[in-house]
Amino acid sequence: MDLNIAQADFSKNGAVVLRGVFTDWIDQLREGVQLNEQHPGPWFRNYTPDQTEGTFWGDFCNWQRLAPYRAFVEQGPIARIGKALMQSQRVRMFHEHVLVKNAGSSKATPWHHDSPYYCVQARQSVSIWIPLDPVSRDSSIEFVAGSHRWGKKYRPQKFSGQYYDHSSQDLEILPDINGNRDQFDILGWELEPGDAVAFDYCTIHGAPGNLSRDHARRAVSIRLLGDDAVYADRGGVTSPPYPQLVGKLKDGDPLPEDEFPYLL
Repeated sequence: MDLNIAQADFSKNGAVVLRGVFTDWIDQLREGVQLNEQHPGPWFRNYTPDQTEGTFWGDFCNWQRLAPYRAFVEQGPIARIGKALMQSQRVRMFHEHVLVKNAGSSKATPWHHDSPYYCVQARQSVSIWIPLDPVSRDSSIEFVAGSHRWGKKYRPQKFSGQYYDHSSQDLEILPDINGNRDQFDILGWELEPGDAVAFDYCTIHGAPGNLSRDHARRAVSIRLLGDDAVYADRGGVTSPPYPQLVGKLKDGDPLPEDEFPYLL
């Protein structure tokens, strides 16, 4: 794959599909997700607690304790790809996020962009969303092309529909994208294991439920930071929470390397 072409699309649209870049790592990541489900972390969430079928769960910040994730982050091509897309001199790890929508899950991921959720501020950023199962176009993560360049910050919303209390920020309510799809340039792709989608933290995105009745839609998203990342005090709980940093760091402080190590 030509990373120069991918970087141009990433810069223009805020999202780009990467074909076949992680084929050799899919089994390792599947092992990691299985281990993660068996040994969940403190931030594990079951988003469908009243269901026994079509369930949806997520977890994050486990990459340093679960060996399959750690090997992928430290030995795989993720840092090299992130560096090329961000056009950064260095690459540091923010966190991983695992999202599993089992067969027939109707739970949608609401439209949002990630930056206001996070305790970091960075001009250079990239999430690399890696599906571990085939994903049809109508079950795939979607993006509003160019929204990373709107210069806006929208109020973060939980999957429950409740808004986060970020009192220190002047945040807008996200436009009704589903109700006005024809007014936006919406990107999405059919994906196979080994493919990935990379997007900027400011790019608006969302995802429907898993329409497949045959298999889950397991995905591991790796979040990376570039050269200028610093701590951001959002005036409320962030996602991930990082309670160990609250009160110890102030807005604009350097990020601790033990939490957010450099990969390149």
